[in-house]
Amino acid sequence: QVQLVESGGGLVQAGGSLRLSCAASGSIFRIKSITVMGWHRQAPGKQRELVATITTGGITNYLDSLKGRFTIARDNAKNTVYLQMNSLEPDDTAVYYCKAQFTNGMMAWGQGTQVTVSS
Repeated sequence: QVQLVESGGGLVQAGGSLRLSCAASGSIFRIKSITVMGWHRQAPGKQRELVATITTGGITNYLDSLKGRFTIARDNAKNTVYLQMNSLEPDDTAVYYCKAQFTNGMMAWGQGTQVTVSS
């Protein structure tokens, strides 16, 4: 089993920045089988959407509308993925979820961290 624990959410004014972290813990064997890690978000009344992903080798993918403001990074030694969010806007308000995908195709989700951007 692998647990994903997010941190770093909170309340910030528009134009501000936040850095989210997601640490994977649990079975070392399972952790080493993680291929892609990423972030999704879900705003009230909306579907969950992909924010960004990063492979073990560092290949990244972003929601087009977030390119230039959000940056995903990964520390494989610490089994941690980060999301640096700059120039935050009220529309970025959502619960942000960490996700890990394994070599067998299965996925794990974190419990989510709330990000609220005030205008």
